[in-house]
Amino acid sequence: MTIDPSTLLGPLWTLLAYVALGIFAARQLSVDPRPIATLLIYLIAPLTFFRGLVLGGPTPAYLLITATLFATACCVALLVNAVARRLLPADESAVLAFSAGTGNTGYFGLPVAIVLLPSEGVTLYLFAVLGVTLYEFTLGFYLSARGRFSVRESLLKITRLPLIYAFLTALLFESINFEVPPSVMRGLEVFPAAYTLLGMMIIGMTLGRVSPREFDLRFIGACVGVRYLLWPALMLAAVIAIQASIGLSQDLAMALLLIGVVPMAANVVVVAMELGIAPEKGALAVLLTTLAAPLLIPFYLGLMLPLVTG
Repeated sequence: MTIDPSTLLGPLWTLLAYVALGIFAARQLSVDPRPIATLLIYLIAPLTFFRGLVLGGPTPAYLLITATLFATACCVALLVNAVARRLLPADESAVLAFSAGTGNTGYFGLPVAIVLLPSEGVTLYLFAVLGVTLYEFTLGFYLSARGRFSVRESLLKITRLPLIYAFLTALLFESINFEVPPSVMRGLEVFPAAYTLLGMMIIGMTLGRVSPREFDLRFIGACVGVRYLLWPALMLAAVIAIQASIGLSQDLAMALLLIGVVPMAANVVVVAMELGIAPEKGALAVLLTTLAAPLLIPFYLGLMLPLVTG
């Protein structure tokens, strides 16, 4: 299977247009991105997450995929955090640790998954993404908060995150066979688009305030290395190992490989903005990995797919 780079240009240019709108809003309209970051974390993200779970109809098999990706993201983040705390300042190590466990699996990865996978494969991809998203708003948020707050303060901040309760509510509704009214689901349709638009605009708003001195080659190099070296190798090794032991469908293999090669997550900037920890450096790293994605995703998948498809 070959990947045509032109299939990625549509999602890329759309995302970059949103970033440009953010730059315009910051420089010409003096829009403060911090309230928008708060809105995303405490309202828009939980409702988007809840809607996705309800529509997906979580089954034990799907939730196992979610749990596996959650555990994987946590392990990577803890490993990088242990190393980064020895080499980088507290703020930078917190951002790097958070970014290590996640990627732009939604804003960028989902449109690509829709192009590359059949409907069943897209469903598998979405439940894998849910595991990564759950990491972002649990352990990922905790590691970020530890860059500035105590253990107790960081744990308290996690308990106030509504996304956790949105996840539990969706599982409860599924377990008792409660059907969310169609009118409510129609009302929730606006939130995924708002989540994507505002999430990418925050990158632009942050970049609009960046000065040349914010370009830190060591920090950005570490972010790029984790995202485009560690994750592709990890996902390839996992797919090969699972195929050799218990077997793995081609759709799930592609979904896992795609999660390994997407660019850095826009939520890196959202969480850094909310906690006040080096959002400018995070925004630069996110932008650079997003610009490289149309070249690197076809390159990586072109190398890895022959190894897992035989």
